[in-house]
Amino acid sequence: MGVLTIGRYCDADREPVIALWHRCGLIRSWNDPDKDIARKLAVQPEFFLVGRVGDVLAATAMAGYDGHRGWLNYLAVSPDFRHRGFGRRLVAEVERLLTASGCPKLSLQIRSSNREVMAFYRALGYVEDEVVCMGRRLIPD
Repeated sequence: MGVLTIGRYCDADREPVIALWHRCGLIRSWNDPDKDIARKLAVQPEFFLVGRVGDVLAATAMAGYDGHRGWLNYLAVSPDFRHRGFGRRLVAEVERLLTASGCPKLSLQIRSSNREVMAFYRALGYVEDEVVCMGRRLIPD
């Protein structure tokens, strides 16, 4: 089965992380993963986590805290390692780090078509907020 070890992202993780995000269907044409990684490393890099099973990069989580809300992005678990509690462990570590930073609430966005991921977060106690998510691209990738 293998044990998940959670640690901070390091530069040697770049290619395996991007490959995992592609494999998990997280990459979109309007988000350049290299730029997303560079931006994260410039702001709160301590909230960019990777999970390994032995030497294999198996999972990621990218979080942040703006002083009002925490956000979770790029939670990914390799299909080879799903249904072992690794996603749950990563979310718990993000929650622990954000709570230690004084963060009162963690928010995240899920594509409305992704029912499996919605069920995952519901099982962890997350609920749908009565909000509409809106966005505007400020810097095109």
